[in-house]
Amino acid sequence: MSAPAHCDDCFKSVIHEGDAQGQHTQIGGIDCYVATPSFPYPKDKVILILTDVFGIPLINNRLLADSFALHGFKTIIPDILNGDARDAVTPPNFDRAQWMARHMPDSWMPVLDKVVEALKGVEGVTRVGTNGYCFGAPPALYLALKNESHVTVLTHPSRVAVPGDLEKYKAESKAPLLINSCEVDPMFDSEAQKLADEVLGNGQFAPGYERTYWEGCVHGFAVRGDLSNPKVKAGMEGAFLASAKFFETYL
Repeated sequence: MSAPAHCDDCFKSVIHEGDAQGQHTQIGGIDCYVATPSFPYPKDKVILILTDVFGIPLINNRLLADSFALHGFKTIIPDILNGDARDAVTPPNFDRAQWMARHMPDSWMPVLDKVVEALKGVEGVTRVGTNGYCFGAPPALYLALKNESHVTVLTHPSRVAVPGDLEKYKAESKAPLLINSCEVDPMFDSEAQKLADEVLGNGQFAPGYERTYWEGCVHGFAVRGDLSNPKVKAGMEGAFLASAKFFETYL
């Protein structure tokens, strides 16, 4: 089953309230947002948040990084969009296809390579976890298939070919995998969810596989959901806690 390039919900956002606590810096020459725990934490481990199309500028993404830092992990958002993140409010004449064409794998692969090389070479990191949200799912798979990362979380992933990409993951990656899925998601629909479980579930993927499912939620819920909706709020909080627990277990 081929993966759609994008859907309407990929480009919709509800802006969340909060003040980001991290810092903007460069790692390996790449612009990054870095959230660091304010208490002792394992310096050899990091989480990379690989974002949706709204990237570092969207406060929601930075608040997510801050939340993972509160759980004891240094968390980094590399700018996989090369300074070309979408505005939170997408203009009606925005050309999605043209934007997507500027952000093919050859645009973000070098970004990830430089960041991971710097983390492992200069900062002494030995364990890398990734959480790929929407657009960030293929970048997360890229690192896992190179076995440069050690734990993978995909949250309402987009552009994942099922079952093909997951069969390749099963064959080539050693990183435990968590998928946070939801009820209404044209990018990772019920059929894709079923196939994912058939490929990886029931102990078929030795490193570890889990999938959560959030009723009443739509694609993008875990980053850009409307928190006034109780089911969306529960889904966002539940997907975050499932991800944090997965990292605590495997990273």
